[in-house]
Amino acid sequence: MDASQYKCPNCSAELNFDPTSQQLKCDFCRSEFTMEKIKEIYAELEQEMPAPEVTAAATREFESHTNLYHCASCGADIMAEDNTTATFCYYCHSPVILAGKLTGSFRPDKIIGFRLTRENAVAAFQKWVKKRYFVPADFKSQQQMDKITGLYVPFWVADCDVRAEYSGIGKQVRSWTSGNYRYTETKEFAVERCAKIVTRGIPADGESKIEDILMESIEPYNYNELKDFSMSYMTGFFADKYDVDKAAVFPRIRDRAARAGSGVIQSSISGYSSVYANHQSYVIEKTNWQYIMLPVWFMTYNYKGQMYEFALNGQTGKLAGTPPLDKKKLSMISALIGLAVTLLVFLVGGVL
Repeated sequence: MDASQYKCPNCSAELNFDPTSQQLKCDFCRSEFTMEKIKEIYAELEQEMPAPEVTAAATREFESHTNLYHCASCGADIMAEDNTTATFCYYCHSPVILAGKLTGSFRPDKIIGFRLTRENAVAAFQKWVKKRYFVPADFKSQQQMDKITGLYVPFWVADCDVRAEYSGIGKQVRSWTSGNYRYTETKEFAVERCAKIVTRGIPADGESKIEDILMESIEPYNYNELKDFSMSYMTGFFADKYDVDKAAVFPRIRDRAARAGSGVIQSSISGYSSVYANHQSYVIEKTNWQYIMLPVWFMTYNYKGQMYEFALNGQTGKLAGTPPLDKKKLSMISALIGLAVTLLVFLVGGVL
């Protein structure tokens, strides 16, 4: 298979998407191009490209969900998994987009381009990890920082119409003192709610290799910056296509829509000392879907056989992840603190 690349119209060098200017830039001749201009120049690349035929020899050689691509810059062969849609040539490091991967149902509707550069991501992570004292020493190393990768993660985003029904008992409790007696008055009221609630933009990542809770932890994204999908946003970054479909993520969407509906209902109930629900139901009546790509700076760290994942929202900079704990370092510092306390008690005791 051949790989598609965006070349500079002026000097034919590779173009990369610049998060700061939101344009494609040529590092060689310093030319800059808007997305609209590149779409005009490379109109044929913006169409749904038919998947190229794979030879029988290539099929036999890469029969386990692996494909071989041809780099247009240096002629090297690039091996990629089925889900990979954008990567770099392993030899000349040119950014490439793998033709035939984002077609048909795998072509996203919308995309949010990276706002944060790699330098921004490294600085944010270094600031975050600086406060973690009990992590392994190499976790803060430059070698670990080099593993930070710009990745477009596939997301399903759903707009849901929710039918909400709620019934419960609201209590009003009033107490007062008269003479030598304390009085308490309790009133009970029937609380009924029936509403149609519309939720917008509930996301669920369609990538099985990344923990769902990690992706939820770096929300929200600003959907005002959603753009019509163009592969030119991907040049210079990695990207995967979804391997978890709408049916598989719907339970997560349904639960989040129900929680949102419950929040709306609860916020409408006030004026009671306490409320007890007898019945509540949140049913999804209609769902509209969009398949979009969202920017994430992603990093992994393998510590004693356990993989730790860290993610930074490539638009807002919100970071999430659980740092590894160096138990030896923790024990050593705990021992030093204990020794210091013991010496202090000994000295104070001697003075007294």
